Amino acid sequence: MPEEITFKMMRESLYAAVVADSLDSLGLRYQSPRVPLQPYSGDSLLVGRCKTTLWADMYHEDPRPYELELKAVDSCRPDDVVIAAAHGSCHSALWGELLSTAARNTGCLGAIVDGAVRDVARLREMNFPVFARQTSVYDSQNRQRVADIDVPVEIGGVRFCPGDLVFADLDGIVVVPQKVEAEVIRRAWQKVHDENRTRDAIRDGMKATEAYEKFGVL
Repeated sequence: MPEEITFKMMRESLYAAVVADSLDSLGLRYQSPRVPLQPYSGDSLLVGRCKTTLWADMYHEDPRPYELELKAVDSCRPDDVVIAAAHGSCHSALWGELLSTAARNTGCLGAIVDGAVRDVARLREMNFPVFARQTSVYDSQNRQRVADIDVPVEIGGVRFCPGDLVFADLDGIVVVPQKVEAEVIRRAWQKVHDENRTRDAIRDGMKATEAYEKFGVL
């Protein structure tokens, strides 16, 4: 076991499901939102720290359009992942090419949007990872706005706090509370390497039952 497991090491070896297994082992069994958040761009593991934004629907002219969302994007730091919590509302697209470009310039790695996004073709050209409920052609101006930033938010009943570690890939999204982060990552790292031994043994002809009895991993 290495003394420190860096973001680079996590991206090379871990994945969302094994992190969920590690959380399970600590009794934290509800750390992945059970809502359809699809990867609309990017096909590799997204790992970073939550930069949270809380969104609200609106039905009037906004006197200060985009104010807090621009502040949130400009205040991102390297290895951040924007969390846009909008209670699943698809009243408009919360995220698109321009915000992705501005966020990437700060070192932000991607966005998880509990709502709609647009400019998908360009997001794919950028290879900027974005997960969302669906797409929409509508701009957010006078339809939705950020009500608060850097506060705890919820997606599908799962809490995302500023600075929490988040993993997202084709299987889903998992958030790791900071208070258990070190232990969760340690257990995930160990399980990945135990799984590799199990996989190699089965590939070499060992029965699955025997492999599980020997290595205790499935």
